Amino acid sequence: MAAVRVLRRAVGLCRGRAASGARPAPVPQRIEEKRRAALLGGGQARIDAQHKRGKLTARERILLLLDPDSFDEYDMFVEHRCTDFGMDSSKNKYPGDSVVTGRGRINGRLAYVFSQDFTVFGGSLSGAHAQKICKIMDQAVMVGAPVIGLNDSGGARIQEGVESLAGYADIFLDTSYLFITGPDVVKSVTNEDVTQEQLGGAKTHTTVSGVAHRAFENDIDALLNLREFFNYLPLSNRDPAPVCECHDPSDRLVPELDTIVPSESTKAYDMLDIIHSIVDEREFFEIMPTYARNIVVGFARMNGRTVGIVGNQPKVASGCLDINSSVKGARFVRFCDAFNIPLITFVDVPGFLPGTAQEYGGIIRHGAKLLFAFAEATVPKITVITRKAYGGAYDVMSSKHLRGDANYAWPTAEVAVMGAKGAVQIIFRGKEADAEEEYVDKFANPFPAAMRGFVDDIIQPSTTRTRICHDLDVLASKSQSSPWKKHANIPL
Repeated sequence: MAAVRVLRRAVGLCRGRAASGARPAPVPQRIEEKRRAALLGGGQARIDAQHKRGKLTARERILLLLDPDSFDEYDMFVEHRCTDFGMDSSKNKYPGDSVVTGRGRINGRLAYVFSQDFTVFGGSLSGAHAQKICKIMDQAVMVGAPVIGLNDSGGARIQEGVESLAGYADIFLDTSYLFITGPDVVKSVTNEDVTQEQLGGAKTHTTVSGVAHRAFENDIDALLNLREFFNYLPLSNRDPAPVCECHDPSDRLVPELDTIVPSESTKAYDMLDIIHSIVDEREFFEIMPTYARNIVVGFARMNGRTVGIVGNQPKVASGCLDINSSVKGARFVRFCDAFNIPLITFVDVPGFLPGTAQEYGGIIRHGAKLLFAFAEATVPKITVITRKAYGGAYDVMSSKHLRGDANYAWPTAEVAVMGAKGAVQIIFRGKEADAEEEYVDKFANPFPAAMRGFVDDIIQPSTTRTRICHDLDVLASKSQSSPWKKHANIPL
């Protein structure tokens, strides 16, 4: 937090604006005064109020996110252009307006950043505010660098009317809320009584709506996690997945995986245990960990190379695919494909979740999104079936039929239309007492799929890390294209 203390000392030098009617100061002095005023934002009182709410200021967030002394600010002298409702008064003019923009580095890698300043008009978006953001976005596109937005805004600036709305079009826990209309509007339109936290709090959006991907205890925790997340990503879609130095041997065996899957097919286990055992240094950055928990997605490294992980979670709904998990998985797969990140899929799926709620909600349409995402992905795709791979859900989970590059099965894998008990009841109508054992022997094992080439090999679980690392090395030069089209037609 040393950088934050330096900022506070800097803004403490500000002694206010020149008195009205005083003789104009020399240009160098005016420049320095404007810089100091910009550092102060909406004023010390509002900065103190921000801190009392447990929140950092816009500048403090940038200094914590970026490497020390790497931030180059843009448009510090820009001010809003509104003249209505007394906005042209000098007391309503703030250098930099309600957003801080610029570029810097995270672990030495270039990033552009904007941070909305809640101390200036509640961080509301004005025409000048939008102009500043669009400028760094244009530069980021030109040089192939990411843009990170730190949002802390009350919305469009009412005093500017339609200009602030045009600005939105151009851009496009207890302290954080996100909603289209606030509680007061909801009350006036629908007569519902709802709090800000219930309507758009962190818990709502990370567990119910799926709008937010992670929630953190405070600003500092969020920004440090953002720095970690940034390390997994390429700077643009023109760059390959990042590769860093790895001290975890690629040929490391994982003996505990040989016994991790229970012998009883109905007994649950934690797919995260498998993921952590296989990836480099047991480090896995999970995305949306509290939403649609029957599927696990996130980033890890294999022999230093960034990979995207997708896995069914037997601990939740037996790992069944439903509407929310299908959409969550599809969104992640398409993200990885867009940024050249290889995909590793761990399969233990008994099928799609049955029921009228799912059917009425459009499980066929939403489930097709995950199938479409895997099918159109051209990045390296490696799939490991750990246990169940039943019915249409087997096809959806990056099967060989969806252009999978390397598909493996563990000895515990069962690739079949459905589970043995249900299949026997349908086939024999309860007339054959020993039919279930016969069905298991014929279908509930990895041999039928291996004999037909639907899996490339039946591997010992302890060798999974070694096989995946070797495959990733081979597939690093993979080149695959799809037929030309204006754009894909994913079933939205």
